[in-house]
This record gives sequence, structure tokens and C-alpha cells, in this order.
Amino acid sequence: MAASAYASALGRLKPEFTAFLPKETYAQLVAAKDPNEVAKLLDSTPYGPDIQATRAAYQGAALVEIAINRTFVRRNRHAYEATPFAGRGVVAAYLTRWDLQNVELILAAKAQGRSITETEDHLVSSREIPAGLYAGVLTLDDFRQLLAQPSLEAVAAALVKFGYGATVLPLVETFQRTHDIFPILHALDREYYTRVLEAARFFQGDEWVVRQFLASEIDQRNALLLLKGKAGNLPLEEVVARWFDGGTVPAAQVPDLYGVRSVPELVDRLAGRFPTIGEGLGDFTENQSLTGFEAALARDRATSELTRLRTYPLSLAVIFTYLLLAELEREDVRRIAFAKLYNIPNERLTPLLVSPRL
Repeated sequence: MAASAYASALGRLKPEFTAFLPKETYAQLVAAKDPNEVAKLLDSTPYGPDIQATRAAYQGAALVEIAINRTFVRRNRHAYEATPFAGRGVVAAYLTRWDLQNVELILAAKAQGRSITETEDHLVSSREIPAGLYAGVLTLDDFRQLLAQPSLEAVAAALVKFGYGATVLPLVETFQRTHDIFPILHALDREYYTRVLEAARFFQGDEWVVRQFLASEIDQRNALLLLKGKAGNLPLEEVVARWFDGGTVPAAQVPDLYGVRSVPELVDRLAGRFPTIGEGLGDFTENQSLTGFEAALARDRATSELTRLRTYPLSLAVIFTYLLLAELEREDVRRIAFAKLYNIPNERLTPLLVSPRL
């Protein structure tokens, strides 16, 4: 595609890049005493208008989450609208991840018997606009209708008209027998990656950018799967069954990677592919938590992907650079708000943040 089209995209997004939170703001947020103070500190940032618009109805972590979701949706919209026409198909396919996250949230809520109001508050949406609207097929009213269904089975049936029924319905009987929601969520994730990788084949010249970007995300998820499996003593065949295709590590290599006795040994084996993964060992040793590994993997991917993407500014890479930064900031601010809600010490919280260390 002509570089001039991406020069225009870069020009449209450039002011948005400067709006991401600086490192010193993260230090202030971490030092906050509770979620309400986090919200107050966000008043002077790009999240301020949504914090102020939401404060009358919400407080604490819920206020922060709803406000950052609204800001995040607008950022997704800016990225989509800045994308040259030939690249919009793959960006649209990528953004359906947020519709999918909402669908999975609703299915999990039905499986756990959570209320409609409690669940709607956590949808990735901005006022009346869900995050995937510009790419997907579900409106906020559609999500509300799904929430109003009496059971997971009814939600699965209602998803047929949105293209998710063929993935979910065959697994409903297994859920009824086991009450395990994981196979359904995993099947939806697998279908998402299949669709977006397929979409990355059909536009002019930049498909390699997106395919490598997605492959690194799949690698990150597969590495975390290995760690969770080893920590939970899952049998090899179950780990292989949950493996995501499309990354740089084929399922055929899983037996060799997984053939160790402990999580630390697995970390040592993965360190060649994920150099920072060992940063999670301290938290695992002390608290038997995998959260440190998850943060280290996210940070490793973000560092390598941003370095690669920024090498090609006049391409679709500029769009995905912006989308990645927006996602990382959203996750970090959410992590801080909920850490304050659950009184997680700052010394445990700080290493889990990705954006301040990029």
C-alpha cells in the first residue's frame, strides 16, 4: 500500500500517542491508598471526562473500570478510523476480540449465577457503544438481551444469529454434565485466532506485520498454558488439547517442553524463548502465584513487538503499535485499581505493571 496512506494514519494517531500515561503517573497511582484515590488521580488524565461522567453512579474500582473501558473504546475507534481502507478488514477482525471478551464474560456470569447489573458494569463498552461495534455484529442492546437470558444454555442458543452458535452449542451438553465453562471459552478463543489470522491474508502488503503480532500473542498464551498445566499437574494430553495453533511453537514440541518435573524447571526451559520469564519465579516461590510469570510474558512480548513495529512506521504497524499501547495501559490501570481494592502491597503490585517498564 502507498506510504502516503500510512503517513496520514500516523498523522491522525500521533496526538493520541502522547496521551498515554507517563511513568511518573503510574508511580502516583501505585502510591494511592484506595481505588477512589486512583480515580481522583485519573481526573487530570485523558480518563478524566469519563471519570467525571461516571462518578455520580459509581465509586471505587467499578468507577475506574467503567471509565477506562469507555476511554479504551474511543481509542479503538480512533485506530480503526485512522486505518487505510485496505487494512480495515484485518483491524476489524482483530477488534472483535472485545466483542468476544464480552460474550465470554456473559457466559461465565451465567455459569456462576452472577446478576445482570453486576455483569453489565464490566462489559468493555463506552456508554451505548461496545468495543467491538466497529468490527463486530453485536450492539450493547444485543449484549443486554444476552444478559437477560435465563441460563447459559439460553445464551448459547441466542448466540447463533451472531455467528458464535456453531462454536458454543456443541459444548453445552458437556457443560451441563461437568459445569466446567473452560472448554466453551477456549473454543471461542480458538475460533477468534482462526478468524483473525485468516483475515490477515487478504490485504495488500502488510499481512506479515499482523501475523507476527498475533503469533507472539499466541506464543505468550501457550507459554502461560504450560505454566498453569505444570502448576496444576495437568496431564500432557490435556495441555496438548488446549494448545493454540498459529504461534511459532508447534504442538509437536509440547511433550519436550512439558517433560520436566516442576515449574522452575519449565521456566528454565522457556527462558531461551522468553528472556524475562524468570522474573516471575520470586512471586511463585513465595506465593505459589503465576501472576508474575503472566506479567513477565506480557512485558517480554510488548518490548519485542514495539521494537519491531516501530521499525515500520509507514505501514499497518503504526495501527497495531497504538492498539497494543492502549491495551497495555488499560490492563495496568485496572490492575492498580483492583490491587488497591484487595490491599495488595505495592512491592507485589509494581513488578506486575508492564507500561512503566517499556
